[in-house]
Amino acid sequence: MTSSSSASNAPRFSRITGTGSMLPPRRVTNAELAAELAGRGVETSDDWIVARTGIHARHFAAPDVNSSDLAVQAARHALEAAGRHADEIDLIIVATSTPDMVFPSTACIVQQKLGVQGCAAFDLQAVCSGFVYALTVADSMIRSGAASKALVIGAEVFSRILDFNDRGTCVLFGDGAGAVVVEASDQPGILASDLHADGRHVDILCVPGHVSGGQVQGSALLKMDGQAVFKLAVGVLEAAARAVLAKAGRQDADIDWLIPHQANIRIMEGTARKLKLPLEKLIATVGEHGNTSAASIPLALDHAIRSGRIQRGDTLMLEGVGGGFTWGAVLVDL
Repeated sequence: MTSSSSASNAPRFSRITGTGSMLPPRRVTNAELAAELAGRGVETSDDWIVARTGIHARHFAAPDVNSSDLAVQAARHALEAAGRHADEIDLIIVATSTPDMVFPSTACIVQQKLGVQGCAAFDLQAVCSGFVYALTVADSMIRSGAASKALVIGAEVFSRILDFNDRGTCVLFGDGAGAVVVEASDQPGILASDLHADGRHVDILCVPGHVSGGQVQGSALLKMDGQAVFKLAVGVLEAAARAVLAKAGRQDADIDWLIPHQANIRIMEGTARKLKLPLEKLIATVGEHGNTSAASIPLALDHAIRSGRIQRGDTLMLEGVGGGFTWGAVLVDL
């Protein structure tokens, strides 16, 4: 066997080499939101929101800012952290439920705004599980040789689809974007993933509208059965986490940091307890960001890295659950 054929048969893995994030400048506290809702005859308060969700504030994008705008800024920060230029990227995946347009994809718009062309670019729609799904797809494409350097982005402007007459949902969500650069490596980085969906639960979290004849048919606002989502979330997240640990040959104790989708502090802490992890190992940004859907995991990851909590070499459990009903987890050696 020649040295070149030996090299070509060497195992190929993928690793996260850089992270970035972007939050809109406008920070909306619970008190500010409660005052706005009071003008609509909707009653809520800071105490009510914090007690049920752990959320103190969220960020809302300006009317002229789209998901692609937030995604581009997060991508640039991630590229800088990885020491890469945009023209080195050969795959762009954007996980979003709030795309700029029906089509083309937000990923193609991001590609254009980054000033590059030619590489594969597409959106992935799995709602709040979107980043976990997108990271898994990028890992698979890199392992297969279809890509070498990928931008994986979660970007959302959920403030555009909120019903501000429904206090059970409008207080939960915010806008933002997070991104990672994922590169081919001879050392394992993304260790294992586990993805699932159960379409029987389509109705518990959805935006049940569509465009027809230039008009929105149905409702273009988010609808959620909070109790149903809560009941499903903790159980499926534990199962997915244990599945990826088994696939990677790891144990609960090997997890340095749990980075769940930032939906509700009670769901997040419940998952940590089921995995027998001390709450000190839980990365929680929901208090300041609210639920940013597909952006929440990469946002939390970037903030934890830039604050110095997460270090190179740490083992991370990333997991999300969202409309569809979708869920999944990824185990990562950073």
